[in-house]
Amino acid sequence: MIRAVKGTRDLLPPSTSVWNHVEAVARGVFRSYNYHEIRTPLLEETQLFARGVGEETDIVTKEMYTFEDRDGSSLTLRPEATASVMRAYIEHRLDQRPGMQKLYYMGPMFRRERPQKGRYRQFFQIGAEAIGSESPVVDAEVIEMVVDLLEGVGLEGFTLLLNSVGDSKCRPAYISQLREALAKVAPNLCEDCQRRVITNPLRVLDCKVAEDQPIIDKLPSILDHLDEACRQHFETVQQLLRDRKIPFEVRPRLVRGLDYYMRTTFEVVHGALGAQNSVLGGGRYDGLAEAIGSKVAAPGIGFSIGEDRLVMTVENAVKGEALDLLIAALGEAALKRSAELARGLRSLGLSVEIVSDRRPKRALELADKSGARFAAIVGDEELLSGIVGVKNMRTDEYVSVAFENIAEGLRSNK
Repeated sequence: MIRAVKGTRDLLPPSTSVWNHVEAVARGVFRSYNYHEIRTPLLEETQLFARGVGEETDIVTKEMYTFEDRDGSSLTLRPEATASVMRAYIEHRLDQRPGMQKLYYMGPMFRRERPQKGRYRQFFQIGAEAIGSESPVVDAEVIEMVVDLLEGVGLEGFTLLLNSVGDSKCRPAYISQLREALAKVAPNLCEDCQRRVITNPLRVLDCKVAEDQPIIDKLPSILDHLDEACRQHFETVQQLLRDRKIPFEVRPRLVRGLDYYMRTTFEVVHGALGAQNSVLGGGRYDGLAEAIGSKVAAPGIGFSIGEDRLVMTVENAVKGEALDLLIAALGEAALKRSAELARGLRSLGLSVEIVSDRRPKRALELADKSGARFAAIVGDEELLSGIVGVKNMRTDEYVSVAFENIAEGLRSNK
């Protein structure tokens, strides 16, 4: 028997109803903030991620699905979307359009990492990018949008974590001091962090190994090394969030796992997800455009939500899409009339299922198991009288209505 590839999965009803709900809420929130959808290819040139995400990140060194195409070029299934969105922004000269470009996306990403709760090798992200401004006001608005989205899908009890990782002017001095501190404790760190000490010491702060955390907590804080511009930017973001009454916690070790982040970084965590408790992460990436070859600066900030994890967290609180009406047709004539009735109801936006079964009791059992809101049995008697008995499956009440009035009754109780 052929099964789904390890780290992938099939999304089945009724779970897909929750996915549709989350995505519908997200689209509504994005629309309210004037964001517009962008769809980028699943395949990109490998160099886009090597240069944009960072050659020494875990994503590039260990997790990407990369292969050689028939023409010898190296292609990669996208492990994240921000680099792809920026590539499209540059390629299509979106900087020539008036105002800031506010874009959102939804879709699958691919990373070959160890499958665990809420984390898969093909996973899904919902994200947004605001490109064309360095203002801390934009940072605060993006974070506000994140909070609106999470609350809109029904997520409760989440925590917003916030930090600044400085910029290319002030970060080098911090990294130099960090290297000195790490050199003294490197042998006590995990194997990956011992490598990061040499290749990219900032990544050590992003380590998730529990045994390393007491050591990492004693390392120098980047907040003590921000220059005046970065410090003022971060203070303004915090004040704007306070003005919006959005609670947050400052976490000096929060650096995220991608090289392109600078200044504002943030993450949302939720206790229901266990040790790997991140629901989403984001931050500012003012130098990303230049890193992937642009001659024009394109400052931006964005975030990506792990949709798999978000759905898993809210699925018990989201009601599925209930079938409006199940019709049991008893005989050929009844089946024909039921089909006509169903066509009219469906044109009004109601969901209808028809079953051909001469056992009314069996039809009602099926309606109950399928979660239908109402059930109707159409037989010879109903065809002659033009009246059908409609059962409310929630209250067990029957109502006799004319065929032409069924829609009104269903919609008034929707």
